[in-house]
Amino acid sequence: MKGLITEPYLVTVGEALAVLSSPGPGPLVLGAAMRLGIAGAESNVAIGVSRLGGSATWIGRVSNDELGELILRELRAEGVTAVATRDTAPTSLLLKEQRTANRGRTRYYRTHTAGARLCPQDVPEHLVAGAAVLHITGITPALGDAPALAVRTAVDIASAAGVPISLDINFRSLLWDETKARDTLLPLLRKADLVFAGSYEARLMVPGTLDGDGPEQLAKNVCALGPAGAVIKLGDAGAFALLDGKAYRQPAVPVRVHDTVGAGDAFAAGYLAELLAGEPPERRLRTAALVGAFAVSSTGDWEGLPRRAELALLDHHDDILR
Repeated sequence: MKGLITEPYLVTVGEALAVLSSPGPGPLVLGAAMRLGIAGAESNVAIGVSRLGGSATWIGRVSNDELGELILRELRAEGVTAVATRDTAPTSLLLKEQRTANRGRTRYYRTHTAGARLCPQDVPEHLVAGAAVLHITGITPALGDAPALAVRTAVDIASAAGVPISLDINFRSLLWDETKARDTLLPLLRKADLVFAGSYEARLMVPGTLDGDGPEQLAKNVCALGPAGAVIKLGDAGAFALLDGKAYRQPAVPVRVHDTVGAGDAFAAGYLAELLAGEPPERRLRTAALVGAFAVSSTGDWEGLPRRAELALLDHHDDILR
């Protein structure tokens, strides 16, 4: 079975949610259509890595309800090894409303749920210690003390075993404030080998950073705290990376933007899949940009992520590949 300890694999720890999203603009009123899906920053990355041919293991806590079953079924259908503790608490819910053509609203229902009860006992030491890379995000630690401790436990296991640690800051203002986020994530950042951050997130994590600092300085500031690598995501301007002291620039892949949700997870998945495959930084960043472009040109958090054979589609300029 894919994801068993027979090849280098990525392991990630976090919460997966059920998602209810409106298919088009308009208010949520009686009779409005909704689409059911799943999401979660860590599970999104695991799916993205798996679609590119990598091996990925997701560790979490899921409910015994139907939505918990849906999460496990979808992850396993995508080739991800799902290692989950079962819980009687309900599944967390993300409600996405497309209120107007260009304005959406997001609401979280994540209190007293299975994912919010993730704890250190849910993290199998052998799976983390045997991984080729551990990927974590700043979202799961925002859910409470127990999930934060579970993530710290995974980081400590990985650090002791010499497993490279990847951290995506992924700050969510709906979950916590800047001060709490910085205080919680800085110890994780100091132990990370690689950090993904937007410009705002990089400034958030490094006190004293100037508003006018560009991506080069932001990456240097992040690496000064301990990581060997920092990737500053710049949206339609691409990305800047400082990896083992060497600078890299990656332009964005031009596409028609449909939905930016999940773009950061897609970028990380593309980069980490190539890292698992032993590819050089230039290839990691190029694939990251391609996967991110697929994400923003389709709907959903992960549904539009490409298989490896599809990456070449965005190298063609025709609308239809013949």
